[in-house]
Amino acid sequence: MSSQEIIKIEDDFTLIRFQNDSTETFQAQREVSSGLIQFHFGLKGGAKFIFNQGNYALELQEEKSLLLYNPQKELPLNLELAPNSWVISVIISIKKFHALFSAEADYITFLSGDNKDKKYYNEGNISPSMAIVLSQLFHYNLHPSIKNLYYRGKGYELLSLYFNRTEDPNAEQCPFLTDEDNVIKIRKAKEIILANMAEPPGLQELADQVGLTLKKLKMGFKQIYGDTVYGFLFDYKMDFARKLLDSGSYNVNEVGLKIGYSTGSHFIAAFKKKFATTPKKYLMSINPVT
Repeated sequence: MSSQEIIKIEDDFTLIRFQNDSTETFQAQREVSSGLIQFHFGLKGGAKFIFNQGNYALELQEEKSLLLYNPQKELPLNLELAPNSWVISVIISIKKFHALFSAEADYITFLSGDNKDKKYYNEGNISPSMAIVLSQLFHYNLHPSIKNLYYRGKGYELLSLYFNRTEDPNAEQCPFLTDEDNVIKIRKAKEIILANMAEPPGLQELADQVGLTLKKLKMGFKQIYGDTVYGFLFDYKMDFARKLLDSGSYNVNEVGLKIGYSTGSHFIAAFKKKFATTPKKYLMSINPVT
C-alpha cells in the first residue's frame, strides 16, 4: 500500500518514486550530501519535508514542485507522505547539473557565479507537460530490461521542462500540444468536482463542461490522478470529513450533509469503508473521555 522505489539513473543522478495508497502517513528517510540539488514533485495528495530534527517543515501540495539546494550543509530527505499521495523526487549533483545547463547559467539563478555558494529554494507549479512526464513515470508499461533507459530519458526530459521559460500550451510548435490541452481540461474537471463535491455533476456532464469526450476524461483522469473521477472524489470527501470532525465544530450528521450525504447511515458506511471505523468512534479516539 505504500512504497519507495529508488532508481539510480547515473552516478550522482537518482530518481525516487514515493507512493502511499494506504490510509496512514508514510515516512521515508534518506541521506543527501551537500552539493546535491533536490527536485520534488507532488502528483497527488500532499507531503511534508522535515528539517532540523522536526523544527522546520516544508509543505508539498498536489501539482506543486520544490527545488532545494544548500552547498553549505547536508539536507537529508525526511519525508512524511500523507495518505493517498504520490511524490517523485530527482536528486542530482550540482556538477552534473551545471554541465547540462552551463550555457543557460545566466537565467538559472542558482547557477550564476554570484550564487554558486548560496543556498536556494523555489516553489513552483507543475506544468501540463511536466504532469504528462510524471504520470508516465508512474504508469510506464515497458519491458524491465529498458526500464533504466526509460527513466533516464524521462528524468532529463523532466529537468528540461522544469526550466522551460517559454512554455506555452497553445504554441503550435509544442510537441505535447494535444496532451497538454487535455491535462489542462482534466485539471479543470478536478476543480469542478471538488468545488461541487456535495452535488457533483455526472461524468458525461463533466466531460461536456471541460470539452473532452467521456473516454478521454476517464482515461486521462486515471492517468494523472491514479484513480477514477468518483474514486478520487470519494477519497477527497472522506479526508475533508475527517478534518471537519477534527475541528470539533460539527457533529456527525452535519459533516455528512456538508459533503453530500442526505442520510447519516450512508455517511457512516462511507466513512467506515475509508477509515475502518465509524465517525463516532473516530471522534472518541481523538477526544477520549477522561
